[in-house]
Amino acid sequence: MTDEAQDMKRLVAAWRGADRKLSRVPREATVAELLAPLAEALYAMDEPADVYGDGVVAELERRVAELLGTQDAAFFPSGTMAQQVALRCWAGRTGNPVVALHPHSHPERWEGGALAAVSGLRPVHPTTESRQPLAEEVASLPEPFGTLMLELPLRDAGFLLPTWEELEALVEAAREREAVVHFDGARLWESTVHFGRPLREIAALADSVYVSFYKSLGGLSGACLAGAADFVEETRVWRHRYGGQVFRQFPQALAALAGLERELPKLPSYVAQARLVADGLRAAFSDSGIPWFRVHPEQPHTHQFQLWLPYDPDHLRRASLRQAEETGTALFHRWSPDGPPGLSVTEVTVTEPGLSWTPADVREAVAAFTARL
Repeated sequence: MTDEAQDMKRLVAAWRGADRKLSRVPREATVAELLAPLAEALYAMDEPADVYGDGVVAELERRVAELLGTQDAAFFPSGTMAQQVALRCWAGRTGNPVVALHPHSHPERWEGGALAAVSGLRPVHPTTESRQPLAEEVASLPEPFGTLMLELPLRDAGFLLPTWEELEALVEAAREREAVVHFDGARLWESTVHFGRPLREIAALADSVYVSFYKSLGGLSGACLAGAADFVEETRVWRHRYGGQVFRQFPQALAALAGLERELPKLPSYVAQARLVADGLRAAFSDSGIPWFRVHPEQPHTHQFQLWLPYDPDHLRRASLRQAEETGTALFHRWSPDGPPGLSVTEVTVTEPGLSWTPADVREAVAAFTARL
């Protein structure tokens, strides 16, 4: 086992035992803790289990379509499969295999080149800047494209969202190019605060929307693809062809329903608290003597944001580990070298455990962290 792997194993254990944290990390949950919420789902537990997508899975699909205001929704075992199928179906319908999307988007960075290798699609990039694309960049793409895919928020750029007006303009620019619009809404649930619009109004801008159940809702796994009834029915055909027609999926469906009931109403409070925490981090690091740092974006668009520091990621990881083990406060988790040149980056997430943190708590935690650098 590498030093980094050993440190991460210790860090997960330290996070599990920490008295204070801003959020839980996925690896700290035990099997028993993951199974417990399933009984909380508002579904008749004496009903027969699902078989190839009926029962509780169909109920989850109905609930998602209702929340997003779409005609239908289809459950997929993974978001990667859902997006691959959506973009493939749109290519068939538009007759154009070109997909306009950001180079930081999930299909480009985390799906092993599947757009081209599996679906025969070809990506083009409206921008290479680490931000959401602009309407004029979409309008001026030098070749026709069949689909504009927008990741909302754009995680690897700092969980960034456009303004509502910018989003409307992006959609309009795609329409003027006779393209359809697909939203990668893995984290769309928490975007309502920034946009100042309900989920239905946001989803109504797109021709199809993908949402995840484990990223913000605390589910086990799985995703839904939502849109017009005929489109969703076509995606079910391709879901089967891609190996996604799973015999039983009730644990994932129950966990997703529980997350919709338990976590979805809390997300606005997480966003508000993330902004308080971001302000606290900025103030504390300003007083710390660290030569350069950045909270990005300055005001978080969701309940997640980035922190950039001018240290080697291994050094920062070890400081985070020592703080968690020695003080019982878990402030930062993973660090990577993927920030701007000379800077390491970590993602800060605020959920239920972080709601009680005050600016003084943030200041105290930062002082303990910087003392270990």
